[in-house]
Amino acid sequence: MKETIRLAEARDVEELLAVYKEAREFMAQHGNPTQWYASGYPGEAVLEEDIALSRLYVIERGGRIAAAFVIAEGEEPTYRVIEEGEWPTSRPYLTVHRLASRTDEHGCADAALEHAERTAASRGMTVRADTHADNAPMRRILERRGYRYCGVIRVRGGSPRLAFELRE
Repeated sequence: MKETIRLAEARDVEELLAVYKEAREFMAQHGNPTQWYASGYPGEAVLEEDIALSRLYVIERGGRIAAAFVIAEGEEPTYRVIEEGEWPTSRPYLTVHRLASRTDEHGCADAALEHAERTAASRGMTVRADTHADNAPMRRILERRGYRYCGVIRVRGGSPRLAFELRE
């Protein structure tokens, strides 16, 4: 099946909301009920902002959106302070945020991270990401792809997240 990665467009919002709803439900059913579930994150306003900033990507398979993710370039304000560790480099970086896929799609996280890694490499940058401590699938994917655990960051509101950076 052909896979395409492209920037999301305004016409995608309804389908993106469905993808994120599936992801929230999956996380809640698999030991991670607090990361996005209670707040309905990310909502329509967040997706529209990501689209306007040209940083929200979709993976299309078989004529539908299979997954979505953000690649943000530049300093991530919540990464300025890291607890219980440190960032291994001070290189410029891209940050992967809000990675989610439909429950019947497989390999989307690898495709998204590979896209971010290629983009970063072409710009002489590295890749960082963070995830909730209860998000075991995402932690396993990051570690399998060669990301190292660096410490704990706090997202807006103060909630802790495990921080990772791609090994060089």
